[in-house]
Amino acid sequence: MKICHVVAAGENSPALLPQRGEGDLVIAADGGLSFLREHGVEPDLFVGDGDSLGFLPQDLPAVILPTVKDDTDTQAALRAGLERGYRDFILYGALGGERVSHALSNLKNLLFLRANGARGVILDKRCSVELLSSGETRFTQAGGYFSLFALGESARVTISGAKYEGEGILLTPDSSLGVSNEPQGETKITLHAGTALLVREP
Repeated sequence: MKICHVVAAGENSPALLPQRGEGDLVIAADGGLSFLREHGVEPDLFVGDGDSLGFLPQDLPAVILPTVKDDTDTQAALRAGLERGYRDFILYGALGGERVSHALSNLKNLLFLRANGARGVILDKRCSVELLSSGETRFTQAGGYFSLFALGESARVTISGAKYEGEGILLTPDSSLGVSNEPQGETKITLHAGTALLVREP
């Protein structure tokens, strides 16, 4: 499975550097280039307008964006990955940082990827975030928490292998039900309807 790694300019951690496999693509979304090079990782592609980086690189393949545009640098980087045939994405530096608006935009980028037939996971030193696919999602997590959020509409889920279990649980966008559950061995979540966001906090 080929993965497109997109490194943005939010809060990054040296413990979460892209692990490039055969056929993988590493894209620096603007200021993400500084983090990558600081830790010895050379991206395959730069995408951005140079505003957060402070300059436009001349020494690697690049998609240079105008400063006035509809897409964020990160979404433009995702588009570049999609155009190159990638359908599995990992986003780094997509949360935290100085701009809450960019963190929210990157959560929406998971929906953008799904709308384009792709799947994305946000990795952060505190958590991982992904959209659930219809059917079963299984994971094993030692300690910590996981939370489920309905996006855009209500979602119905069944949860097993957790402190709080249940069948056909209705999650609504205006309720905090689903926050701070605790995994117990292998956790299984079945999404029956709607769209749900899974946040895992080891």
